[in-house]
Amino acid sequence: MWMGIDIGTGSSRALLVDEHGGVRATYTVAHEDMRMERPLWAEQRPENWWDAAVQAIRGVLATAAIHGSQIKGVGLSGQMHGLVILDAEHQVIRPSLIWCDQRSQKQVDAVNQKVGRENILRYIANPVLTGFTLPKLLWVRDNEPGNFDRVRKMLLPKDYVRFMLTGEFASEVSDASGTAVFDVVNRRWSFEMMDALDLDRDILPTCYESSDVTGAITPQVAALTGLAAGTPVVGGGGDQAASAVGNGIVEPGIVSCTLGTSGVVFAHMENVAYDPAGRVHTFCHAVAEKWHVMGVTQGAGLSLQWFRNQLAPGAKYDVLMDEAARSPVGAQGLFWLPYLMGERTPHLDATARGGWIGLTNSHKRADLIRAVIEGVSYSQRDCLQIIELLGVPVNSVRASGGGAQSPFWRGLLAGVLNKQVVTLETQEGSAYGAALLALAGTGAYGSVPEVCHHAIRETESISPELRDAAFYEKGHRIYQALYPALKPIFAEIAEL
Repeated sequence: MWMGIDIGTGSSRALLVDEHGGVRATYTVAHEDMRMERPLWAEQRPENWWDAAVQAIRGVLATAAIHGSQIKGVGLSGQMHGLVILDAEHQVIRPSLIWCDQRSQKQVDAVNQKVGRENILRYIANPVLTGFTLPKLLWVRDNEPGNFDRVRKMLLPKDYVRFMLTGEFASEVSDASGTAVFDVVNRRWSFEMMDALDLDRDILPTCYESSDVTGAITPQVAALTGLAAGTPVVGGGGDQAASAVGNGIVEPGIVSCTLGTSGVVFAHMENVAYDPAGRVHTFCHAVAEKWHVMGVTQGAGLSLQWFRNQLAPGAKYDVLMDEAARSPVGAQGLFWLPYLMGERTPHLDATARGGWIGLTNSHKRADLIRAVIEGVSYSQRDCLQIIELLGVPVNSVRASGGGAQSPFWRGLLAGVLNKQVVTLETQEGSAYGAALLALAGTGAYGSVPEVCHHAIRETESISPELRDAAFYEKGHRIYQALYPALKPIFAEIAEL
């Protein structure tokens, strides 16, 4: 068997697959709540990820009732962009600033001024954003110089767990692409960016392709987890690239829409291309020598989670979905802006703020919920439109993530995107993709696409209702007009 381990935002998950890619067992361990001490701040402790990963490994082996020696390879996935910094003794210096932390706008502005936007696009094929790893490191340099002086290694979340498993400082191309110090076109670290910002090249780990072996389980970790010493660990992938592998997005024409805490529209590219405005991200794919383009909504599932936590405590999500279904298409003219953590695609604006627009005395709670779901779906349509403008073909959309578990949301999404929305037999997300990468790197298959062709099967397809699609075409135009109208106000609010 082969194991995939995903270090998510809310939990760590271990999953086992057989030689055919069939899921044999899973085990999930929740993380501590993220710390949000100030608006737009978000931190987690890497040590907590490691503790959860160890428990998940033990748990999945026990669930499957197998010995660790039966695991032939391990793949890793994880939340992207998080900053893990280690000192000379390889100890974590401070909690990780994770993907949704938006505190570093001053650092982004400073990078743009010092390096120049045109040079940045030439070096890394993407703009520098507050969500990326580099500005987080620069924030530490500017605000915590004592901590910065101790930095000897910089790792991403899953790569910290890799280090704990293997003792190796390593990353892989898909996750490294989101650091803002990686040359996506040439699939290597951008020493040009590091040198331009007076950063030490030596803090960067070795970078591999995603199915390459990067190290092996150490004897100490074997005793701790039950895995066998010497078990190979492959590069794996950032959560979105790994999830795309798990969804079979490894060839042209098929796009995925992952409705997790964030929402991501993801497309495979045979050749590298990028949006000059930087509204979507072009990264290296977990498929060797291929690329992908993705648009990101910061507050997708997070919007519904916020609604439940603050306005419907204790409510189950399926109950909220049933309630939303009682509201008519368009939620009686109510719109939701999902900018709870700023926004990436298409606005690149950390100051953007969320909210309902169009509230009247006649609106009920069902309308508020439906508006949230529609607003998130509109934001995913923004992503898809830009991807299609880059010439990427879109024949169907494979839906996954927590939001896609709802038939109501899948049907609504088909109408908003005006595309066929497909679900898969296995919807295990990033951990599944990580396991398939391990299978590709240490099993009998010659490539990641070959593994996916054997393992992944479609089950359900929803076509858009023509009347709904026509309505959402108009609704989306109104939705797109709201951000430009409110942008000056967002900036003023941010200064309060």
